[in-house]
Amino acid sequence: MAPCGAAPILPLALALTAVAAVSWARGPSGTHWSRQGCAALGRCCPGRDPTCAARGPPRCFCDQACREVRDCCPDYARACPAVSCVVAEWSSWSRCVKPCQVSYRLRQRHVLQEPRNGGAPCPPLEERAGCVEYWNHQGVECQQSLLPALITTGSYGKEREKRGVPKKQETIGYCVQFRLGPVPGSCQQVRAPHAQWTRYLTQGHTVCVRCEWPAQDARSQRCYGDGGGAGGHQLSLWQAAGHPRCRGTWERLGQLRDCSCPEVHSLVFL
Repeated sequence: MAPCGAAPILPLALALTAVAAVSWARGPSGTHWSRQGCAALGRCCPGRDPTCAARGPPRCFCDQACREVRDCCPDYARACPAVSCVVAEWSSWSRCVKPCQVSYRLRQRHVLQEPRNGGAPCPPLEERAGCVEYWNHQGVECQQSLLPALITTGSYGKEREKRGVPKKQETIGYCVQFRLGPVPGSCQQVRAPHAQWTRYLTQGHTVCVRCEWPAQDARSQRCYGDGGGAGGHQLSLWQAAGHPRCRGTWERLGQLRDCSCPEVHSLVFL
């Protein structure tokens, strides 16, 4: 005869076995059995894809949109980790696309790692900046004058590549001071990184514009649009390279050997 209290032992053992079986089926941390997750499915899909679903119950998904819909499989974050875009460094700036006229130069970069599973998208892969070259691709000097005066930030003068420049040409140059006339509002409405300098152009301010090779005419050793041939207090035209709608007038104040304006008002002829 079984001792008193022994009868409930068998049902209790069966209950514990059942709990253990359920826990093993769900896996660690309450996740579903591996046969029901994204790892078992072997797919991580872009966008919303109704076919990218793991077996249930309950039915769950392994597509990128499941995070918003909130129907991802429990192992989605582990099986389909977010991978952000990775890009290479910028290339060097190209030559002007079209010589002997207002044009633009390019620099590019390529994708090293495409984004996946909701990772950060790729940034722009190409940038353009306004420029002018006074020599065509065959090495012949351009004969045309470029009016109005084309200007850009002084930092471009430091970056400008001097192809085949005689050593003495590197130091020849001069600075011209101008007082800006009315400046259109379009100069303030700029998004391109290379044209941010136009935000600092303000009516009445004095700007210093450096004239140096290769912007100098080979015969006169002057830059087009520097106002050297204009009479006193005569207005001439300027235009910001890379921002065609940013243009206006200025009054020539004088010529100096070196520029001494603040950096935001230090420009260079193109």
